[in-house]
Amino acid sequence: MHTKGSLLADLEKLSINPKGTVLVHSSYKKIGEVNGRADTVLDAFEEYMKDGLLVFPAHTWSYINAKNPVFSVKDSHSIVGILTELFRQREHTIRSAHPTHSVSALGKDAVEFTTGDEYCTTPCARESAWGRLLDRNAQIILVGVDLRRNTFMHGVEEWADIPGRMTDTYEPLVSILEDGTRVDVPSRRHTGLAWHEHFWKVEEILLNRGAMHIGKFGDAETRVCDAKLLTEVLMEMLKDNPDLFSDNEPLSEETIKYYSKLPQNA
Repeated sequence: MHTKGSLLADLEKLSINPKGTVLVHSSYKKIGEVNGRADTVLDAFEEYMKDGLLVFPAHTWSYINAKNPVFSVKDSHSIVGILTELFRQREHTIRSAHPTHSVSALGKDAVEFTTGDEYCTTPCARESAWGRLLDRNAQIILVGVDLRRNTFMHGVEEWADIPGRMTDTYEPLVSILEDGTRVDVPSRRHTGLAWHEHFWKVEEILLNRGAMHIGKFGDAETRVCDAKLLTEVLMEMLKDNPDLFSDNEPLSEETIKYYSKLPQNA
């Protein structure tokens, strides 16, 4: 059975920077049996990151829409796992106010990190918390999930202005802030096509370039991405091929070698 102590040791083995910024995507069930269950997992993350900034997604995109347009920072539940829902409810955690792609943050600069997302009209705007992950050279931890659940990669595609990823029209959404203030947030949406299901295809390249490494957190296979290096690799690839994630076909060996910066005769 895993304990807070063993999970703290796992975070150290994963080379997580305790004074940096980390965003955690997660599948709680993949971690295995934990003494104290989900609260112990969150306790471990909070203790490890006590001198840094801990961030979890708190997405609501599946049910906040034109027919149900009102998002509440206090009350709208997260759809991306039990850890994200429990974390957003914890004392001192601060949630951003983007109507579909909010995050919850705890620790150093949490207020600064989450402020202003209610004025962003796209899911992962460069000036939003998703862009601030890059500014802060964050680590993105994928606990028991793979690159297909890495929302930050949606952000990179958005910043690269890849065609077809977002609607041209705006939905009239609303965010209700912590203090009850109502903010109109006209929002472009992801088009609904599952581009993220194709993100897996760059995994080998990210590993070869040092933009990602793999270890364990509890029983869960865990990927750790470097936001800066990940962005660098993806921007390079998307510049050459904007349709990189438009299909689910694996990359050729030649493509993998080229973007891995490996000798072509290797």
